[in-house]
Amino acid sequence: MWAFYPPVVAWILWLGIKHRGLTVFTAANPGIPDGGFIGESKHAILSGLAAAGDVVAPYRLIAPDADPAARLAALDAFVRHIGTTYPIVLKPDVGQRGAGVRIVRSTAAAADYLTRVNGPVIAQAFAPGHEFGVFYVRHPGETRGRIFSITEKVLPTLIGDGVRTLETLILSDARAVCMARAYQAANAERLHDVPAAGESVLLVEVGTHARGAIFRDGNWARTPALEAAMDRVSRTFEGFHIGRYDLRTPSIADFMAGDNFRIVELNGVTAEATDIYDARNSVWTAWRTLCRQWSLAFEIGAAHRSRGAPVTPLWRLLRSVRAYEAVD
Repeated sequence: MWAFYPPVVAWILWLGIKHRGLTVFTAANPGIPDGGFIGESKHAILSGLAAAGDVVAPYRLIAPDADPAARLAALDAFVRHIGTTYPIVLKPDVGQRGAGVRIVRSTAAAADYLTRVNGPVIAQAFAPGHEFGVFYVRHPGETRGRIFSITEKVLPTLIGDGVRTLETLILSDARAVCMARAYQAANAERLHDVPAAGESVLLVEVGTHARGAIFRDGNWARTPALEAAMDRVSRTFEGFHIGRYDLRTPSIADFMAGDNFRIVELNGVTAEATDIYDARNSVWTAWRTLCRQWSLAFEIGAAHRSRGAPVTPLWRLLRSVRAYEAVD
């Protein structure tokens, strides 16, 4: 990060001078506190999409409680309410880069998670299938928004040979070895297992780059139908104009047709157009994309400011960062 982000930070400083306000981007999404800069509630954001209907994967906030049994009871009630069974996704209501996200497959695993994670937790129905990140943008006053970028998220797998342990397979793979610590942590209980010859072993289940998922440029999936669908969903959220949806679909063909997908998360102004992490894209492409993304955030924020939307002062933004880091 120390090597990659300085040019982007320099561009943000220039945009702050150009738009006469370093934090103008916090007005880009008036419907999300600070535009979604840091520390925003996932539950509140998903609730902003309530009018979009069942396109959002069912979710519920599990509030803090001194009694872990009460939290587990609340989770069980949610599972019964949506008429499903495990697996269920559990994640902190406030968090970034997939921190604390778990797919639990039993009541015992859920109880363990709720005991260890004391803050507010989002419980969400598990949405199977292919995972994508869709970055959406719409200037205020525009009749339609557009897709800025699409990321295909590939969950890494290794193929067993009936001889080597999973740990050895990880350390022997040209790509997996680069994320060995993350994969070892995610598979700690089965590192010494020997997968059968030809057996496919999924290394991570969460489509997060920091956790080891492989990000690829997914702009091949962009279609007018998908763009219209994302615009239609986005317009149900009053005050949302720029950010990235994380969603899953059982069918890529349906996804490209703008149908049969479930939104699992929506991130605000600091979300990245994550197709930049495709190894086939150069660092120059990544810098150019992020600079354009931040230019849009400042432009949209400035437009909202001119319409009376509040801009978060720098001191308050820094206080939010310190508060988030203290909890994290």
